[in-house]
Amino acid sequence: MRELKSVEELIADFSRHIVLERGLTTATAASYVNDVRHLAGYASRHGLTLDRVSRDDVFSLLCDLHDMGVAPRTQARFIAGVRSFFKYLRDENFIDDDPTALIESPRIGRTLPDVLTVEDIDAMIAALPPDKAETPRNHAIIETLYGSGLRVSELVDLRMSRISLDDGYAMVEGKGEKQRVVPLSPVSVSLIRDYLPLREAGPVKREGADILFLNRRGAPLTRVMVFYIIRDLAAAAGIQKRVSPHTLRHSFATHLLEGGANLRAIQEMLGHESIATTEIYLHLDRTRLRSELLDHHPHYRHIDPTSEKKTN
Repeated sequence: MRELKSVEELIADFSRHIVLERGLTTATAASYVNDVRHLAGYASRHGLTLDRVSRDDVFSLLCDLHDMGVAPRTQARFIAGVRSFFKYLRDENFIDDDPTALIESPRIGRTLPDVLTVEDIDAMIAALPPDKAETPRNHAIIETLYGSGLRVSELVDLRMSRISLDDGYAMVEGKGEKQRVVPLSPVSVSLIRDYLPLREAGPVKREGADILFLNRRGAPLTRVMVFYIIRDLAAAAGIQKRVSPHTLRHSFATHLLEGGANLRAIQEMLGHESIATTEIYLHLDRTRLRSELLDHHPHYRHIDPTSEKKTN
């Protein structure tokens, strides 16, 4: 067995290993490193070195995450990160046994996303204050999210040099640093054109020189800022659902499917690696169709869709 390095040395070596040798993306590697730091903090509080962490210790830490209300998907990601770390320690001969070997990830149910109606989106646009300087930018943001189905991370990273307004498309970088071409709707193109003179009239910082959507100081918008913009507009429009930028992405896909778009085309536009991810919108559409049947067919109009029992 090799002598155990310091925690910081191990984490640095592990980070290089998962990026250079396993080919993980920068974002995934950062998440795994954070998971290992969380594990190292737990071990330190209990007087343990990382080579002395047992299966019971990992399980206890998972229970803590569960009790704190951490979502099953995040718990599963934590297990994946810690499992990768212990595999690295074992492969490098720092430990003999992997304490995560018999620990199962929590089951992650497939949930149907919230979707806005076209009327909801129109109401959000109508709620834009006409006297605010940022309104043209925010209007363009809403239409670009809804009109192209972008992830919020893709929106805030939209590059001026990768957008062709004349041809109506943009090159975006999605998950796994994979690039794809997405179409821009005529409405998006028009709103972006309206916003550009205002963008140029304001300050533009060096880091924002090639970024489309900027804040008032001329720096790139953050994902959190876009979340607040969308959330506040939904509240102003009186929408009761929990609305985020991702809700507009879900709405884009659902409305395309309802309009007869091909599932493969939707998969390509969303940048899903697997068609199985896109198929969740089929389930969503079937749920909507069933609701329509129960609401409007004369034989089923009095059936409660949640109980499927006729009312008296």
